[in-house]
Amino acid sequence: MAGDADHMLTEAVLAAWNSQDVERVLACYTDDCVYRDPNTKGPVIGRDALGRYLTKLFKNWKMTWALREYFPFGDDGGGAFLWKASLGPASGGPAREIEGMDLVLVRDGKVARNEVHFDRGTLFS
Repeated sequence: MAGDADHMLTEAVLAAWNSQDVERVLACYTDDCVYRDPNTKGPVIGRDALGRYLTKLFKNWKMTWALREYFPFGDDGGGAFLWKASLGPASGGPAREIEGMDLVLVRDGKVARNEVHFDRGTLFS
């Protein structure tokens, strides 16, 4: 069934993100990946740059992600997925529950492009 490999990759990527282990997350991405989320102020290009971003992100935030729904493109080339997350400051304090969506393009079984969409304002309201 088209999309099964991507769905399995999506689960693996979410598990890696939940581990907050930079190397484990980077193993899911291509060397020339493009990553963007509401906090990046533009694209993060390449695995090295993504590693630097993740190191800072994981130092400051405790995060847990859960897949809500997955929508494959039908060619094992990626898909869109809806997620729910709990995000809180690593230094302590209340976590916020947020929902969002990722657009993911896959090449050779790894994430080549990952665009994360959520309302950043919910983290600070």
